Amino acid sequence: MTFAPVLNCPSVPLSNGLQIPILGLGTSHNGGYSHDAVVYALTECGVRHIDTAKRYGCEQELGKAIRESGLARSDLWLTNKLWPGDYGYKAAKKACLDSCSLMGVECFDLYLMHWPDSWQPGCSNREMRAETWRALEELYKEGVCRAIGVSNFLVHHLEQLKEDCSVTPHVNQVEYHPFQQPIHLMEYCRREGIAFEGYSPLAKGQVLSDPTVLHIAEKHRRTPAQICIRWSIQNGVVTIPKSINKKRIQENCQVFGFQLEEGDMAALGKLHDGRHVTWDPTNVE
Repeated sequence: MTFAPVLNCPSVPLSNGLQIPILGLGTSHNGGYSHDAVVYALTECGVRHIDTAKRYGCEQELGKAIRESGLARSDLWLTNKLWPGDYGYKAAKKACLDSCSLMGVECFDLYLMHWPDSWQPGCSNREMRAETWRALEELYKEGVCRAIGVSNFLVHHLEQLKEDCSVTPHVNQVEYHPFQQPIHLMEYCRREGIAFEGYSPLAKGQVLSDPTVLHIAEKHRRTPAQICIRWSIQNGVVTIPKSINKKRIQENCQVFGFQLEEGDMAALGKLHDGRHVTWDPTNVE
């Protein structure tokens, strides 16, 4: 299989007119950052969408990697996330500006509330989410964040935010893979004009040995990882696989040169069993 950079990655429109690349590179705090891998992804694989968070502890290093790549800031889509420990109006604004400073950028393309539980005493989750979201709305209006959104929010969290605030989230980023397909949430987001973004597309490796995935991979002469990422993208989901392995990053980018058939998509769609491989927000009020 020949390798070509993903320089023409398709994008998904947001409700404010921006276009987010449908494929990005995720990072994490559990061994999820490698300077060399990020530079490789940007310079050799054509990746233009990077997802990070304050929680991951790699903002400063990521900023260095971006500068080392030589790419113009305007050519990149940078997503960052606000940790619940920084929820609240003043704390949220400060945390966002601090993150910008650490990364050496003037703005984020997308800034997300990381989790629906506020972890703040003396205030309900709903009240704290609303107060925090008002800070993000101001950051959005000030141009510090070109788009704002949430992560791990379910329908009732989004409904409350809709009632309490004025700007509808542009994006909701949640766990999404063949074993975790929150169809009701996806349909709600699409009705409300909220772009749906999925993390952990490989279910932390659990899907890679599934017989259905292996069969489809063999048929298309692709890897199981490529099949799962392609399935996610073909469902219109913004997808951010994580890796610090250059070969795997290259592999994960090679998902635009083939198409899954209707039968393949249906078979993968039947793999949902509701499992979470990461946080489960179901019981967050």
